[in-house]
Amino acid sequence: MTTYLVGSRASNLARAQVREYLDPLRERFPRITFTHRVILEGGDKDRNSRLSDVSAISGGSAFSSEQEAALSRGDVDVVIHSLKDLPTANPPGLTLLPPPGREDVRDALCGANLSSLRKGAKVGTGAPRRIAQLLAVRPDLEIIPIRGNVPPRLKKMETMGLDAVVLAVAGLRRLGLDQAIGELLPLDLFPPSPGQGALGIQVRQSSTELQEILSSIGDTAVDAQVRAERALLAGLHGGCSVPVGAHAETGPEGSLSLFAQVTSLDGTRRVEGKLSGPVVEPEKLGAALAEELIGQGARSILDAIRGESAVSR
Repeated sequence: MTTYLVGSRASNLARAQVREYLDPLRERFPRITFTHRVILEGGDKDRNSRLSDVSAISGGSAFSSEQEAALSRGDVDVVIHSLKDLPTANPPGLTLLPPPGREDVRDALCGANLSSLRKGAKVGTGAPRRIAQLLAVRPDLEIIPIRGNVPPRLKKMETMGLDAVVLAVAGLRRLGLDQAIGELLPLDLFPPSPGQGALGIQVRQSSTELQEILSSIGDTAVDAQVRAERALLAGLHGGCSVPVGAHAETGPEGSLSLFAQVTSLDGTRRVEGKLSGPVVEPEKLGAALAEELIGQGARSILDAIRGESAVSR
């Protein structure tokens, strides 16, 4: 009997994602044992500091560095991430496999809908992209920074007197919290984080047999979508702490379209674009759209945000 150790974060959402991923594998490969192991990340241990500061201390992502280190050491054989939390570059010796499908990519406003929010309403979110997109549509809103797992963030509407919070639909649905959704935010105004809704399946490059097993449940169409989105983010030299939204869709006859948006933190400047190309060249499509956005002024928006972040530390 072969046993593989599967790493993830400790949250209920991370555990739900592990179950979602492992259930079909256990059915398809009954003679293989998959054992789950929890790995605490810097962003889980420190709930008060800014994520950019936590990431700087860890030398990588606040939500993936410890798991990647455990994978590199051989403490686990595969790590299941939320793909949107992963940096666009893999550490040496590690690789990403095709995700097994994708949940709804949209963000949700919980507790209200945008049109019903009073002027000056308090909306909770700590994500720069969500802050920027909200202010671009409703500059009157007061954005309250919040962090933590999904249920505690929902609870903060009560404990902090918030009118609404913004969360990923994927996380709410994976936790059975659909009833908390007040409004599904439209993709043309609120494109999600690159990779949102998809799982990031990370293994060692040397684990060829395991790669073959895990790739058997991968979705090639979703893989093309997220590769295009992540290539765009890489082309913009961005990460999860910058306001970049992107959404790719596969179309008929082997086509792939990619829409992306870069917004200043105060919501006053926004550049966006859309390109299509062959589904077999997702990275080329992402890089091309990044260049188009840079030509429209995206670089100056992102440089200004990085400059403000460095000054405030």
